[in-house]
Amino acid sequence: MTRSVERSGTFQLAGKAEGQALVFSQSLSFWGGIDAETGEIIDHSHPGLGQNVAGKILVMPSGRGSSSSSSVLAEAIRRGTAPAGILLQRPDPILAVGAIVAEFLYGISMPLVVCEVAGIVPGDDIAIDVGADGAAVIRKV
Repeated sequence: MTRSVERSGTFQLAGKAEGQALVFSQSLSFWGGIDAETGEIIDHSHPGLGQNVAGKILVMPSGRGSSSSSSVLAEAIRRGTAPAGILLQRPDPILAVGAIVAEFLYGISMPLVVCEVAGIVPGDDIAIDVGADGAAVIRKV
């Protein structure tokens, strides 16, 4: 993603975040895939095994079930081990529920955005913001 490129997206949960992009072409399940205590990827079948999502902008095609992923995401948000924000190619109602529940119960927001993810590469410093029209604005910082 070049510095001059901004892209818009649709919020599943609005908010602002900044962080380094952690990009996967394979979807990740939070249930059995993420350790909510540490933010480490623990799914042995995922290429991100051993990497940590805490404070990163997680970029992937979509979530990958199970419905329990919402509770793991909410717990990671509560603990401060969740991504700073998540960018998805396709909407994911399960991750949306986890983010919404965490905001409701703990008052902690983690933006969840559906947008074009092509061109975002690992290590890009990404900012998620709310545009004047309420849409998500994603840019490299």
